[in-house]
Formats: sequence, structure tokens, C-alpha cells
Amino acid sequence: MEAEWTQEAIQRITTENATLKQRVRQLTADNRSFDERLKAARSNLWFQDRRVADLEAQIADPVT
Repeated sequence: MEAEWTQEAIQRITTENATLKQRVRQLTADNRSFDERLKAARSNLWFQDRRVADLEAQIADPVT
């Protein structure tokens, strides 16, 4: 099956392709940013958990 492409159709598809590529770049950048924020939140939580464990140990053994 042979299709005839009009200049208008080619322009529309080209424009849509460029728009979709830009959207992919934006989503990729957003994903990277969210991943960095998630890693930072996990790191903060780990340090907070350690601090809570230290405080619990101090409460359990008030001599130290």
C-alpha cells in the first residue's frame, strides 16, 4: 500500500514529533530530579532513624 504524504501532513507530523521529543526530555529531567529528591529523603530518614535509636538507647540506659 502506497501512501501519498502532503506537505501539510509531513509538517504536522514533524512538529508533533519535535513536541513529543521535548516532552520526553522534560519528563526525563523531572524523573532525574524526583530520583535525587527520593535519595536525599531516604538518606535523611536513615540518619533520623540512627538518631532515634541512639536516643532510645540513652533512655533505656540513663547512666551513660
